[in-house]
Amino acid sequence: MALTRRALKAMGIEDEKIDEIINMHTETVDGLKADVAKYKADAETLPEVQRQLEKAQNDLEAGKKDSWKVKYEAIKEEFEGYKSEQAKKETRAAKEKAYRELLKQAGVSDKRLDAVLRVSDVDRVELDEKGAVKDVDKLTESIKSEWSDFIQTTTTQGAQTAAPPVNSGGSAMTKADIYKKDDHGRYVMSAAERQKALMENQIT
Repeated sequence: MALTRRALKAMGIEDEKIDEIINMHTETVDGLKADVAKYKADAETLPEVQRQLEKAQNDLEAGKKDSWKVKYEAIKEEFEGYKSEQAKKETRAAKEKAYRELLKQAGVSDKRLDAVLRVSDVDRVELDEKGAVKDVDKLTESIKSEWSDFIQTTTTQGAQTAAPPVNSGGSAMTKADIYKKDDHGRYVMSAAERQKALMENQIT
């Protein structure tokens, strides 16, 4: 079913929420269109590499085995490596796009999305055959718990005086300290702690 105002209205969603949903959907679609254009441009270079590979193979079969075998294997390896790298980029982009949308749905502030993505292990996100995030309910619950400070609420509060970052008096942390991992390859600090440390130590 297409995502239209009429459909959302039929679901009983308020007009203000409908505008937010339509805007979020438009941003996602525009982002996907930009990715498609980029991958299309990259894909246009593949035919030339394929042509060179086929030429090298034809020369090899024609009898120039000694001199062309090395060239053929080199081009073939380069071609396979290029395809593998493109596949990794596409997978990463798809995961990041899906996770960004999930963060929005969980209520994370638009201003904090990039910061959260920088310290999130997006590669561990699993997608199904349709490109949707697996275990979405469990992941959404984790996001709301871990990034509760960055989630927007509708509660109206009076103005508060901003408190300066707390500094315990210890040495400033480096980027390596913040992203340190244990013997099992897991981050020692949580994502929220990493983000807080980055801001307190003015690391971008």
